[in-house]
Amino acid sequence: MFGTGLRSPDGVAEFARRAEDLGFDVLGCGEHVMFHVPTANTFISLGVAAGATTRIRLLSAVVLLPLYPAALAAKMGAALDVASGGRYLFGVGVGGEFPKEFEACGVPVRERGARTNEALDVIRRLWTGRDVSYAGRFNTLNEFSLDPMPVQSPPPIWVAGRRDAAMRRAARFGDGWLPYMYTPEQLAASTEKIRAFGEEAGRDLEGFRFGLYIFTAVHEDGDRAREMAISRLSRQYAQDFSGLVGKYALAGTPDEVKARLREYVDAGASMVMLSSACPDDWIDENIRLVAEEVIPAFR
Repeated sequence: MFGTGLRSPDGVAEFARRAEDLGFDVLGCGEHVMFHVPTANTFISLGVAAGATTRIRLLSAVVLLPLYPAALAAKMGAALDVASGGRYLFGVGVGGEFPKEFEACGVPVRERGARTNEALDVIRRLWTGRDVSYAGRFNTLNEFSLDPMPVQSPPPIWVAGRRDAAMRRAARFGDGWLPYMYTPEQLAASTEKIRAFGEEAGRDLEGFRFGLYIFTAVHEDGDRAREMAISRLSRQYAQDFSGLVGKYALAGTPDEVKARLREYVDAGASMVMLSSACPDDWIDENIRLVAEEVIPAFR
């Protein structure tokens, strides 16, 4: 599967329809409460996209799960799955790179991993059963049920991250692994680690999928593509990306991007989210080039 991502809270319906018309399998949307650039809320924007489309799957990339009460996140995910007719993919991460949003939400940053693990346990129970009781460190449920339940039982859970703690989380609670800022070598190594962590947890990972979230800038002039990616990502993450784009992004001509993407596919990626890292006035052309000049080589 190949996807692209919403970058703006504006024009969601139009972008979603264009992504579907271009043949993307998945539309992603991330979120922050506050960040270096304007950001959306994944549930709200994907809800708009659900009403504007009929086929494309809708991925939270990602829900900042520790900022939500687990039951509320379960309800919102179930509601989105119902609204989309069973097209929702629940991507989750712990966040933490912008502490101000944790402070504003009253959540200690140091608790984000533990809160996410417990929430995933609660959410899977709520999506697959009724009258759920649970006594945890952060959540208490007494014969609690969602109504309606999600169409999928449950929606697939994609765990994002980069480190061993996230890989253990994916092995314990997830249906897929969605790292970002990763090299092909890191992706290949992570597949082996997650399988080992699954064995440790006594969990059968047959059917588990490995994916990748990667920023992309495509242009017939490869140098221009790399310049666009450096400029955009440096602003988005408030750091200099001039030495990182070649390592962690797909930036270049269509042929250059295809060659680098092949390394990730060979390393095990079966779902690739190709998010635009370019100026706003190049996004439409960027996703067209991705859809028409890059992805067909992998179909």
